[in-house]
Amino acid sequence: MASKKQQADRAEFKRYKEDVKKEGKPFFPYAILHDTIMSLVVVAVIIGLSVIWKFTVDDGEPGALGPLYEAEADPATTDFVPRPDWFFYFLFYLLRIFKWPETVVLGTVGIPTVLLVLLLMLPFYDRRPERKILRRPVAVVAAILVVLSMGVLTWKGATAKEALGSETVELVPEWAEKQGFADDPEAVAGATLFAESGCLNCHLYLGAGGQNLGAPDLSEEGAKGRGVEWQVEHLENPGSKVPGSPMPSFADLGTENLLKIATFLEASKGPQE
Repeated sequence: MASKKQQADRAEFKRYKEDVKKEGKPFFPYAILHDTIMSLVVVAVIIGLSVIWKFTVDDGEPGALGPLYEAEADPATTDFVPRPDWFFYFLFYLLRIFKWPETVVLGTVGIPTVLLVLLLMLPFYDRRPERKILRRPVAVVAAILVVLSMGVLTWKGATAKEALGSETVELVPEWAEKQGFADDPEAVAGATLFAESGCLNCHLYLGAGGQNLGAPDLSEEGAKGRGVEWQVEHLENPGSKVPGSPMPSFADLGTENLLKIATFLEASKGPQE
């Protein structure tokens, strides 16, 4: 014999079906069909605008939607700081909170995955018929916390300052004095290139920069006695000297610039007393 709760659930479901017949249509297939059609319309509009943008350009002259391309990308640029689109700023800043390698997986995979699973499972674990906002305090508080968290992280990510080359170059004279290579123009030039090339985004040097992806502190790199040739080959192809290294190749800087950076690294034997 059905319990009172089961009878109430059945009565509620019966009323729901009656309301659907009188006032609306079920989610499947009607709402899904409408969403599918609207998605196809949006995709078609994007494709149409792309075709117009592509084929209205005449011999490099801007078309109906602007020029086809601006200046070509420079793979050897040293003053560009990559940043994600604004809707990824919250995740971008989350990576600043969780450090490599101990907790970065928690920030990049753990938390977003748990929250996504909770969102997908919402229709299964929240089966209350109540819809009035004031009678759902837990759901309301959770929604407010999510919105506030996303908003704060997005704002922090948008206003986060990066280690720009122009700022870190100002540290070169201090490095040269502390490391004792102020009289070596080749090493000073290499230090400048090191600062401009964004190396401090991953490496530490005399307290400046950050340690990402397990990158080592290079303040005493020269004390390891590896030699300029080793440094150049490592900069050209990091994986050839350190198997599995996540460091990208800097071969685009050219051999002459790599020699300068290598000279700087070999001159970096730690602060001189």
